[in-house]
Amino acid sequence: MSTFTPNFLWGAATAPHQIEGNNINSDWWAREDMMPGMEKSGDACDSYHRYREDMQLLADAGYNSYRFGIEWARIEPRPGEFSNAELAHYRRMIEFALELGLSPVVTLSHFSTPRWFAEEGGWIGPKAIEHFSRYVTKATEILDGVEWIVTINEPNMGATMLMLMEQARRGELTEWQSPTVDSDETREEPGLVTNMPSPTAEFAQPFLAAHRAARAILKERTSAKVGWSIANGALTAAPGGEEKLKEVRYGHEDVYLELSREDDFVGVQSYSSQQVGPDGLIPHPPHPDNTQTGAAYRPDALGMAIRHAAEVAGVPVLVTENGIPTDDDTRRIAYTREALAGLQVALADGIDVRGYLHWSLLDNFEWGHWGPKFGLIAVDRETFIRTPKPSFAWLGNVARTNGADLS
Repeated sequence: MSTFTPNFLWGAATAPHQIEGNNINSDWWAREDMMPGMEKSGDACDSYHRYREDMQLLADAGYNSYRFGIEWARIEPRPGEFSNAELAHYRRMIEFALELGLSPVVTLSHFSTPRWFAEEGGWIGPKAIEHFSRYVTKATEILDGVEWIVTINEPNMGATMLMLMEQARRGELTEWQSPTVDSDETREEPGLVTNMPSPTAEFAQPFLAAHRAARAILKERTSAKVGWSIANGALTAAPGGEEKLKEVRYGHEDVYLELSREDDFVGVQSYSSQQVGPDGLIPHPPHPDNTQTGAAYRPDALGMAIRHAAEVAGVPVLVTENGIPTDDDTRRIAYTREALAGLQVALADGIDVRGYLHWSLLDNFEWGHWGPKFGLIAVDRETFIRTPKPSFAWLGNVARTNGADLS
């Protein structure tokens, strides 16, 4: 069994809107008031003010990396007007991470965008690429010392959300469906995971163009490794679904993975596996082992996702998200141990994997829902007291020993 490389990244991941709180200039803040069935982010985990505590916990536990985002809606609250105070805030975050020995993996766009950007049409607006390029150019002023940059988080899920918002605009969406919560126990078929719509090329194109533009700017103005993170479904074919699998996987993942061939790495984000039949994605059947989001318990999905991403993209892999929503922390450890075993086998087979970033550092706001608990650390939503779970220390020991503790 191949060992992890000496500079392997061991860390956890977060997204600004999910943990910072009061992101009032973002499209997501506005969306929370408009969409039926959506809970409010509010103060979230108050990490905007408590990021030092969060990073200190990571460093003290043995981790060497932290993936976090900078919030476009805070940095550019009005088109062309940049907040020097917010740029300074995120620069302090980067500097504190470096001071603690945490390699910052910085995400420039993690689902949320400025409200004004959304009002102009968002990613399908006429000036979307121009606006995003202006923001990325400004952001490079604070990225000194950052070795890993993710341009856009899960553009394939972003394309799906664009389709959902278009349905909402036409009055066709009666209930919000979170990109991370697949089922609702109040529906007619409890426990049955409904499928998000498959994004068409129309909705994929703006993300492809935005990534190309951002990559060019970042390669010119920074020395960081540049890539983006893809939601990897670890899809397989059910009997008779072999041809449909190729079609579905291309729209869901491969069109994005192919663009990664010119990147320095590709971010793999994996949670479960799903089958594709002759008619498309097959919902996960109800099962006692299904997670809090309704997805199947499939820790082996990570190894499958790594292999597929590496095969299509042909560049190094960085696991930017992997985890399980559960209240049972013993189950979280078991899931993560098995997922890492699959990663280690991929390493032994010669696949270039550079790091593992667990989702998530904190129990946070899951894009319209507070129920799913992905965190290594629990957060009291009234006092914001952080309570590390046993899984946090367990994975920290794995990180401290660079994987030796797995065996």
